[in-house]
Amino acid sequence: MTALESWLSSSPGSAAPLWTLEGLRGADPVLGFALVMLAAVALAELLHRKLRAPRMLGHMITGALASPLALRLLDRTDLDPWKPIIDLAIGVLVFELGSRIRPRWLLDNPWLAFTCVLEGMLAGLCVAVTLVWLDAPVPSAWLAGAVAMSTSPVITLVLVHELRSRGQVTERLLITTAINSALAMLALKAWNVVAAAGSINIGNELLPVVTDAVVVIGGSFLLGVFAGWLLAKLHQPLRDAAAAPVLQIALVILAAMVAAQWKLSPLLALLIAGMAARSKMGHMLTVEPQLGSAGAVLTVLLFIALGMLFTLDGMATLWPWVIAILLARVVGKGVAVALLARLSALSWRQAAALTLTLQPMSSLAVLLAGNTFGWASQMPGVAGGVLQALLIATTVSHLIGPVLTKFSLKSLADECPQPATKER
Repeated sequence: MTALESWLSSSPGSAAPLWTLEGLRGADPVLGFALVMLAAVALAELLHRKLRAPRMLGHMITGALASPLALRLLDRTDLDPWKPIIDLAIGVLVFELGSRIRPRWLLDNPWLAFTCVLEGMLAGLCVAVTLVWLDAPVPSAWLAGAVAMSTSPVITLVLVHELRSRGQVTERLLITTAINSALAMLALKAWNVVAAAGSINIGNELLPVVTDAVVVIGGSFLLGVFAGWLLAKLHQPLRDAAAAPVLQIALVILAAMVAAQWKLSPLLALLIAGMAARSKMGHMLTVEPQLGSAGAVLTVLLFIALGMLFTLDGMATLWPWVIAILLARVVGKGVAVALLARLSALSWRQAAALTLTLQPMSSLAVLLAGNTFGWASQMPGVAGGVLQALLIATTVSHLIGPVLTKFSLKSLADECPQPATKER
């Protein structure tokens, strides 16, 4: 028997042949991920061509099929060694999102700024109040509201790239996503302070908790400003445009590592870095989608990982809370956008499109908070049922949200280029 035949006939730690299901389950995690990535790309293209579905859906569905939710080819613990790479993929997209934001627009249109803040806060409030009304523990309900404030920046930006969408709704979607993601991070920090106040001595031990929250927010902001300034300075002597994505990826890695080392928020730091770089460099800043081909590969890996985190465990008993989270987010964001639509120069059709595009729920504020994907360990004291309902709601919104966003940008907002028709 040759070495190749021996390798194909069995996998490490397993007597089953590698080409069988059991053999794949026992294969090396790196080999497993390589096979899953191949399947993800193939399925994404198939769904896109046959059903016109966003490609990210194929990537996430592949991850879900490979996870314990379905075929159990990979365990969720297999993701932990990959978390630094997945965090880098998130960082690349968050930095790019920040670079797309024009703070001047918020100054010129203050009602737009008010809309960005109100829709996140009202969505979080609706989720929290609804869960409390359904007898969920109050602290856990407010934490679910904090997470539900945000729209997924990775889903938003990747869809905008894929659809090549341009227009009022698209630009408002990007800037609103950036702001409500930052608000969700601030709300989680506030929740940690309040939760700590209920379990520690307020006189002596609450002050360090509050101080830590202030340091994290202020430090992340300053780190982001410095990173943006550094990118502008380093970009000046460059003459080769091909070196720009390499410089930007290096900056993302540096800022993310410093933020992690200093216990700051990578999400906020990289958002601010992108905004600061855009403000400093203007049109001189050219950011390729996903920062080039390497970033695109990382993005595929990221969506596979998100699919592997899908869960429907407990849906039979937790469905009232799951539906409450999803519907309350729609109501909160929809009411806020509708109230200020005319004041912010938005038509009713565009307001409906913006509301639907904001529905993919983000878990990045929690995802970037820890060293592993064990979310329960990152938020001690949270009721397990509420956390599980939140994860199920995130799963549903990640599956439905991209479809709603594509429909809204193409059909309601009409901001996507139409495919060229063939001449007869």
